[in-house]
Amino acid sequence: MAFILRPLVTEKMTKITDKRPNRYGFVVRPEANKLQIKEEVERLYNVTVIDVNTLLYAGKRSQRYTKAGLVKGHKSAFKKAIVTLKEGETIDFYSNI
Repeated sequence: MAFILRPLVTEKMTKITDKRPNRYGFVVRPEANKLQIKEEVERLYNVTVIDVNTLLYAGKRSQRYTKAGLVKGHKSAFKKAIVTLKEGETIDFYSNI
C-alpha cells in the first residue's frame, strides 16, 4: 500500500531544505505511521532515513466575498512527514521530469 501521496515542495519546505540539506517533506496518508513512512522512502528513493517527524493538519472552513456573494468552502485535512536522511544523501524530486 502506498503511504506517500506526493512530495511537499513549498516555499516553507524549501527554506527548511536550504537550512538543513538532508530534510525533505512529504504529504502522506493519515493512517501511516513513522515506520511505514521510513520503509517507503527508503524503498522509493534508495536512501537511508534517520528520523521521521509527522504533523497532522486539521481541515478548515474558508469563505470569501466575491461579486457573486459569499463563497464558502472547506480545506482538506492532511498529514505531513518531514524525513531526515543520512548525512550526504539527497533526493532529487525533479529527476523524472
